[in-house]
Amino acid sequence: MGIRRILLAAALEVRDVARGATPTHHHLRDRLVAVALFTVAVDLVCAVLALLLERHAPQTEVKSFGSALFWTSTQLLTVSSQFKNPITTGGRVLDVFMEAYAITVVATLAGSFGSFLHRRSSERQAELRGHGSL
Repeated sequence: MGIRRILLAAALEVRDVARGATPTHHHLRDRLVAVALFTVAVDLVCAVLALLLERHAPQTEVKSFGSALFWTSTQLLTVSSQFKNPITTGGRVLDVFMEAYAITVVATLAGSFGSFLHRRSSERQAELRGHGSL
């Protein structure tokens, strides 16, 4: 299979997920949307907590909601930032929670994609068997 054909097949699958073309596509779309929405909520709550916990600590770089949101977003994306690590004990506990959440989300998404690929493979095999018996 050529690279163009592989890319086209992948693009069609992405389109089908967005449309919810089959129950398998619909299931993956629902999981992706749920994880995204929950992660945005976690990010906002953690930003408020980070601001409350860190803003008065000496030498902190979390001085506003914007800087807190930037810090929590980079932590949840597991890309980190140039911000110093949290100063307060509460900030450090929050940081560990966010890192654990980020790892859990990555593992959950990996499992969801694995399940999706397995189901799609089974569907395709069933379609091929159905076409072969005509």
